[in-house]
Amino acid sequence: MAFAFTPVTAVDLPLLEAWISQPHWQRWWGEPETEIAHIRDMIEGRDTTRPFLFSTGGRKVGYVQYWFIADQIAEGWSKEEPWLELVPEDAVGVDISIGPESLLGRGYGSAALRQFCRGLAREGFKTILIDPDEDNLRAVRSYEKAGFRAVDGLKGKAGGCIIMQHAGANEESDA
Repeated sequence: MAFAFTPVTAVDLPLLEAWISQPHWQRWWGEPETEIAHIRDMIEGRDTTRPFLFSTGGRKVGYVQYWFIADQIAEGWSKEEPWLELVPEDAVGVDISIGPESLLGRGYGSAALRQFCRGLAREGFKTILIDPDEDNLRAVRSYEKAGFRAVDGLKGKAGGCIIMQHAGANEESDA
């Protein structure tokens, strides 16, 4: 399964708002208005996070973003999230969600995340992290299939989240 990743633009915001309003997003993300405001900041250059829609077969199936640990530290996020100080400053974090609830459980998330991380590795990022809520077992399993593993040294240091690191760009498993 191959995916295309396209940068989010203002034209995509209504679609994203519709997705974010769904129960499977609402359980783990913020209020739609707040999340759309954050994404608008990204696409208008006020936030360094890079947002993308991903599609396969011409169908938009989800959202993924990557963010820079160094920028999060510089913006003071490490006061709320002290684990940020415990990882390489040149690391990036990723977040992902399947758009329509009807597409959950079909392997899109893990396959798209695996491909996205390979692209980040080709761009030179050596440490790629993701931080699912420890109660989001579906996400944790998906991230493991995409090549992420829990970082042992960070267990219990990220509130209710599990800090996971991508095993590397060379992992080819489609498990």
